[in-house]
Amino acid sequence: PQERSQDRQIRTLHSGTGLQIAGAGTGIWQAGRILLIRHTEHAGGHGYWAIPGGGIELGETEEECVRREMFEETALEVQVERLLLDEAGIPGGVYQRLKTYLCQSISGEARPGYEPEDAASDQCEYTITAVAWFDLRDPATWGAELCANPITFPLLQRIRAALGYGLA
Repeated sequence: PQERSQDRQIRTLHSGTGLQIAGAGTGIWQAGRILLIRHTEHAGGHGYWAIPGGGIELGETEEECVRREMFEETALEVQVERLLLDEAGIPGGVYQRLKTYLCQSISGEARPGYEPEDAASDQCEYTITAVAWFDLRDPATWGAELCANPITFPLLQRIRAALGYGLA
């Protein structure tokens, strides 16, 4: 079951074309903190923290995808500042590139959003149950669960390094 949960998390974080969104600015990234969303699986109630993100829809640019996914998953409207990370996809995975964007909140208040693709297809395996700020300057404050996360923790370390908060 643990391996299965990690497999679901990989699909969740790297769905669609493999875009991931890391926030920055006054609402997504503020005072050295980053906004994460919490997924809670319907089967068994397992939960984990993740970077908001998702796949590009037909005819959509990467920046349009970033803005749409942030609004759907966090209720925040954002301005895309720049591409922060552009990494090779997971070996054997569906996606060749995984991109993480730096964003600034321009309106809204962060709250748990939804996955419209899953709701429309009756394939929803989880719900977004929380949003929370995590201090990028001090990983010791993240808690054992996030630090043990095999996907989100290493990504946060790379984001920290790219933003100048320490080595990955």
